[in-house]
Amino acid sequence: MLEKIPSREEMISLIGEEAFSAWEALCKKIEEAYDMDCLWNSGGKAWKYEYKYRRGGKTLCALYAREGCSGFMVIFGKAEQEKFEQNRQNFSPRIQEEYDSSTVYHDGKWMMFPVYDGSLIDEFLNLLMMKRRPNRK
Repeated sequence: MLEKIPSREEMISLIGEEAFSAWEALCKKIEEAYDMDCLWNSGGKAWKYEYKYRRGGKTLCALYAREGCSGFMVIFGKAEQEKFEQNRQNFSPRIQEEYDSSTVYHDGKWMMFPVYDGSLIDEFLNLLMMKRRPNRK
């Protein structure tokens, strides 16, 4: 847990206005669809901040921020990977490329998507729906 959650101004200064607008829009859509705990953490070695969506000890996804860059991470287990393979034609080449190039670890396929703007938000939500059905109406 972070001692001090970054302000809107700090985030804009860190990742840039357009990336932060996309960050806000993505968070809004996730929060409209899912009732989750939201946790701010240090981003480890590679990132300054991590903003994670969790419920019942399971992570739905996480957003990451560092100087001039933000990212959206989702981890697919075996079942989600099979769903993606069956529906891959419904995703853009950018999503398919990231899926194909992502490393598979013991707990699943870790996919990190750069977030520069809002162009992939709907596809990110479709990925999340493969992982967990929305629990808000």
